[in-house]
Amino acid sequence: VQLQASGGGLVQAGGSLRLSCAAPGTITSVFNSNIMGWYRQAPGKQRELVATITFNGITNYGDSVKGRFTISRDNSKKTVSLQMNSLKPDDTAVYYCNAKRGLSAVWGQGTQVTVSS
Repeated sequence: VQLQASGGGLVQAGGSLRLSCAAPGTITSVFNSNIMGWYRQAPGKQRELVATITFNGITNYGDSVKGRFTISRDNSKKTVSLQMNSLKPDDTAVYYCNAKRGLSAVWGQGTQVTVSS
């Protein structure tokens, strides 16, 4: 699996951004066997869970984003998206797309999200 993330940028507090992650060179069945997710890492902090989603749409969110962020996936297009609403300065971080199957995980390149106050 190779992942290509996009959609980061600069936004004011209270605004919205949508991140996308594609796996264009991946066989659909392989993509479907992965739990897809988004993680983030702020300067000086550890990488943390943002959200994950299984093939059949079961989601899990980090406590700090519950109610504000929504993860979704399109298995036919082999994409996973993260809709981020009500953004806060604390959401500023590099966001990474992740594909996990069993004990193996693949990371996409990060995309910077900056939220100004």
